[in-house]
Amino acid sequence: MSSVTVLLVEDNEDNRTIYTTILRHCGHEVAEAATGEEGIRLARELHPAVILMDVAMPGIDGWEATRRLKADPETAHIPVVALTAHAMAEDRQRATDAGCESYLAKPVEPRKVVEEVERLLARVAAAAAE
Repeated sequence: MSSVTVLLVEDNEDNRTIYTTILRHCGHEVAEAATGEEGIRLARELHPAVILMDVAMPGIDGWEATRRLKADPETAHIPVVALTAHAMAEDRQRATDAGCESYLAKPVEPRKVVEEVERLLARVAAAAAE
């Protein structure tokens, strides 16, 4: 695994800035991607520990990007958190169906993002220790 801990795939620059700033403030290293295509490429290059995936992006959306990452043996193990403004029950199920390990509905408090990342990092660390 590279030194990059979190990959943030988000097309909204303000959201990228907010989430990256708080994650870095809490000691996490962050790589950013503004498109689904770039997110897939960086995930394959960097092998981050966790991916935060906006689902509503132009081009390859977060649902499709997650499906592609989960279908690739090189990236299938990386936990993906869906970040979405779609907060209906069927959207949560769609995230699960795409392969997301968890789901955060926007607007999401930045501290909640950090808490979810840290929960998943702890899970990844525990699995690696076994």
